Amino acid sequence: MKRWLLILMTFASMLSLTGCGYNDFQRLDEKSKAAWSEVLNQYQRRMDLIPNIVATVKGEASFEQDTLTKVIEARAKATSIQATPELINNPEAFNKFQQAQGELSSALSRLMVVSERYPELKANQAFRDLRVTLEGTENRITVARNEYIGTVQAYNVLARSFPTNITAKIFSYPVKPNFTVQNEAQISQPPSVDFSSTPAAPATAPAGK
Repeated sequence: MKRWLLILMTFASMLSLTGCGYNDFQRLDEKSKAAWSEVLNQYQRRMDLIPNIVATVKGEASFEQDTLTKVIEARAKATSIQATPELINNPEAFNKFQQAQGELSSALSRLMVVSERYPELKANQAFRDLRVTLEGTENRITVARNEYIGTVQAYNVLARSFPTNITAKIFSYPVKPNFTVQNEAQISQPPSVDFSSTPAAPATAPAGK
């Protein structure tokens, strides 16, 4: 009996000295899930805005249909991927989700740039309000993504480091996928306006001629 008690005490001391990290895994795993939920909330917020943006832009009869179609198609692709809490434990599904959201960001950014060429659309109060809301949502997405990135980085360092990597294997705490280098267009940035089509001002004749 004393022998087993000694063994248990020795084992407990070893865990204490090496720092098994079990409680840290618990904390960071829950934190990453919460951060991911916030990312999904903000992406859904953007999804909900798009139908109203599309409907408003359609009111501009001469608006480039190709640009509008790409936004509609990108949204359809993004919504076809089921965004669940389990996604952060599936690298392949996570990458597909990230790619789809990136394509949607690019399509929306292009739409905002093109809208600069339509004075009536720019003057439309409903469109202006939607644009402001969209820009705010893009900022919220960036904040939520950064929070998730930081949390997952801390979790993954724990999962890869010794001796906590042993705990990760024993209790099934795999490395989580993370967002890659930012390659999504930032709608919050002022869009560039193409002035190349603006006619040049006529040259002023020299005085006295």
